[in-house]
Formats: sequence, C-alpha cells, structure tokens
Amino acid sequence: MAAARHGTFHRLRVASVEPLTDDAVAVTFAVPEELRDAFRHAPGQHLTVRHTAEGTEIRRTYSVCGQAPGPEGPSALRVGVRLVDGGAFSTYAFKELRAGDELEVMTPAGRFVLEPRPGHFAAVVGGSGITPVLSMATTLLAREPAARFTLLRSDRTTASTMFLEEVADLKDRYPGRLQVVQTLSREEQQAGPASGRLDERRLTGLLPALLPVDSVEGWFLCGPHGLVLSAERALHGLGVPRERVHQEIFHVEDGPAAPAADRPAAAPTRGTVTATLDGRGGRWPVREGESLLEAVLRNRPDAPYACKGGVCGTCRAFLVSGEVRMDRNFALEDDELTAGYVLACQSRPATEEVELDFDR
Repeated sequence: MAAARHGTFHRLRVASVEPLTDDAVAVTFAVPEELRDAFRHAPGQHLTVRHTAEGTEIRRTYSVCGQAPGPEGPSALRVGVRLVDGGAFSTYAFKELRAGDELEVMTPAGRFVLEPRPGHFAAVVGGSGITPVLSMATTLLAREPAARFTLLRSDRTTASTMFLEEVADLKDRYPGRLQVVQTLSREEQQAGPASGRLDERRLTGLLPALLPVDSVEGWFLCGPHGLVLSAERALHGLGVPRERVHQEIFHVEDGPAAPAADRPAAAPTRGTVTATLDGRGGRWPVREGESLLEAVLRNRPDAPYACKGGVCGTCRAFLVSGEVRMDRNFALEDDELTAGYVLACQSRPATEEVELDFDR
C-alpha cells in the first residue's frame, strides 16, 4: 500500500496543562523519539486532536505555538486551548485533562505558514489567534537576522490575553526587530491605542501610523471572522496586493456564509462521487443532503477532516471533474479556488458525477 499522504493520528502523552488566563490553558504533548520526524511542523501549522466522550468522537484543531523544530523534529508540542461556552473538548481540556493523560493527535497540517526569510512581516490577531503567529514570529526572529516582525493584537482585557509573558519575553529578546502593539476592547490602558474594537475604519487609520504598509512582504491575519474580515478590507483599501495577505479563521460568528466558489443556479442534491485517497480510488453514491466528505467517510473512514465547518482546510481536495456547490469557505484562498481546490466538507454535487483527488 502507498504511504499515507495525509495526517495520521498517534497517541501522545500530555506532559503538562498550564493555566494561561481564567479561561485558557496551554497543553504540552511529549513526542517520543520515534515520532519526532512525523511531528515536524512549519511555523503556523496546527494539530488536530481526537477525543471520544460518551461514545461520540470529537475533533478539534489547535495551532502549535512554539518555535518550529530543526531537522531532528520536536520533543514537545504546545498548543493553547480557550474555553468555549458549551465546547465539548475545551471544557474537558480546561477542567479534566491532566499531565500523564493520553490523547490522539494528528500529525501537523495547514498552509497558514511563514517560512523564515529576510523582510518585514506583520500580523493582526485577535484572542487565541495569537497561537500560530507566536510560532511564526519566534521562528522567524530566531533564524533570520535580516527579518523584522510587527504584531498588532486585540484582546478583551489584559487578564484575558493569552501568552502575554511569552510575547513580552520575545520583545525583550529582539527589541529592535519586533514591534508589539496591544489593543483592548473592554479595558482602558494607559499607553497605546484607545480601547475599542479593531474595525475596518480604525485599522485603516492605525496601520499606516504603526508601520510603512507598502514595505511589508507578508500580512498574517488570524482570529475571529469579524476581525480578519475587517483587517482584510482595511489592507485592500490601503492598496496592499491580495497575494501578500494570508488569513486563518479561528471563530465564525453566526450569520451568512462567506462567499465561496461560483455556485451553479441549480444543483442536484445527490449524485456520485469518485475519490482518490492515499493512492486508492473508489466510487460511491452521495445521499440526499450529504456533503461529498460525508459520502466518502461512509466508505473511507480515513478521509481527512477536522472541523467540518469550512474553517480549518483539512479536507481540501482537488476537483478533477464535475461541479460542486460549496456552502461556505473560510479556509481556501483565491489562488487555491482558481487552481481547482474545494472543501469536501462544504461541497455538494452540482452535477451527477463528481471526482475528487485528496492526494494532490
């Protein structure tokens, strides 16, 4: 059988669970020597954690927040978990998870990545959106002396700010190359920008005052959908080329779906999907109301997925033939859509026959 081209789950021991704020913890996994090559990650990538509670499988995705490892791979992996109201896994991690427990963890994935190189880079983050960007900034500044990084972060209050000490330590280590600007939406601060949400209007005025926007080679936006959308619009209005802007959504508020690929005026609700996964193909019916991912999972439980909400991009597949309707898309960038990629969890057949390739 061909080697797996997709993330594989391994059981990892929890080395520590540390409180970060009143509603967030840092979970560190110990990586045994024989798995360190498999768990090498680029700065900005994420892990999918699988846990079964009361007979129900739960999958959640969390970004690695530490410096990317060298060729030897990581001996530990650290992620930040924020407590979500009603969140099955975050509640478990916050209240029950302890050092010595084991969890199933998928090998790293994700394309929201900044590989170290010379230049000036910047990020606009909100809340737990700091986690992948912390990995990016830490790795970039440690490995590339000719690089600079500007971090604009938004949090509710100082007490709710994740990785506050880690960012302060990084600033102390690289005072001339790291610029950090903190904004708070629900608390006044003695220095820095006035309190309040970072909407498009504020960002349009604030960003040019902080740094020469035109000189930034890559912008990285991460956090709640509202903040990311506001930052994207502000950068567009400031003339930043779209190819310099990269984003990852951590939370999508209720409301209309994000624009996806062009949608056919009429689409069947069932059809047949042919899929290639890890070098093996199959052809299966798509039942009434099913997504293509659900149809594939009925026959190939190893098909890749995590959130099933169009956010993480784990289920990305190449559309070989046929047409699909994507309900929503918060993961694929314009160049990926143009190249023919779709999110299987959000795609429904718009033609009788659809063919996907998960291996491209």
